[in-house]
Amino acid sequence: MNVIETVINEEQAGERIDKVLSTVNAEWSRSQVQQWIKEGHAKVNDKTVKGNYKCKTGDAIIIEVPELEELDVVAEEMDLDIYYEDQDVLVVNKPRGMVVHPAPGHHSGTLVNGLMAHCKDLSGINGVMRPGIVHRIDKDTSGLLMVAKNDLAHESLVSQLVAKTVTRRYKAIVHGVIAHDHGTIDAPIGRDKQDRQSMTVTDENSRDAVTHFTVLQRFKDFSLVECKLETGRTHQIRVHMKYIGFPLAGDPKYGPKKTLPIDGQALHAGVLGFIHPRTNEYMEFEAPAPKEFNEMLELIEKRS
Repeated sequence: MNVIETVINEEQAGERIDKVLSTVNAEWSRSQVQQWIKEGHAKVNDKTVKGNYKCKTGDAIIIEVPELEELDVVAEEMDLDIYYEDQDVLVVNKPRGMVVHPAPGHHSGTLVNGLMAHCKDLSGINGVMRPGIVHRIDKDTSGLLMVAKNDLAHESLVSQLVAKTVTRRYKAIVHGVIAHDHGTIDAPIGRDKQDRQSMTVTDENSRDAVTHFTVLQRFKDFSLVECKLETGRTHQIRVHMKYIGFPLAGDPKYGPKKTLPIDGQALHAGVLGFIHPRTNEYMEFEAPAPKEFNEMLELIEKRS
């Protein structure tokens, strides 16, 4: 554990301790510093404080920087579909059927296992089991994900998600023929009381959720839609489309039993755009829908 000492000068007086400490080392993000303070690794005049402590001139601050916890995830060589990569960020096209990060029952074969073999520098903000992961998509959802290669990039990308400035557009095949061309679903999402493994639209212990959709094509019993996320709640598109009566085809959790012969929901994260953390340049990427998705569309067209 590295111990770093600093004394507050007149210019720093009045500033929050987390802000001051995040300037001590350029590689430290403010959220990482806040976590260290929360864990008691920072002391002011030999006393632990909270992250909102306002510094005073002459305060003696000692911060104990914990050793990086060794990642308990095995690196696995994979043929990752990398769309973009530099020293700060990486954009990868995740295939259907791949879990994003290790969890009970999925300790290997995840995207994180592959990322660890591909690059050694991943942000540690999200913990040892989810290095570099800024956001996620479900196992059977394919498409683009942004990955942070350092903590400063991670903090920037998360801030953009919170500010709702990240572009995320999905293609989905849904049951039913949607009459109107465009729509917005503004309905809060929380845990289903009857099934804790599922999410639902509810006013209890929920978070705001907004999905905009556009109908791209109509068939006899199905519609092809593009969904644009304003927020990113768990299972958001799947829950919202079910809520308005047009559940995703193939969805084993929220869809009907009689559906298309596809393994998992017909959902693809095709467009991803964000502001680069270092250059401040807006970048946007587009990945075509996978083979299985297109095969389902061809089947629907034949049935229609």
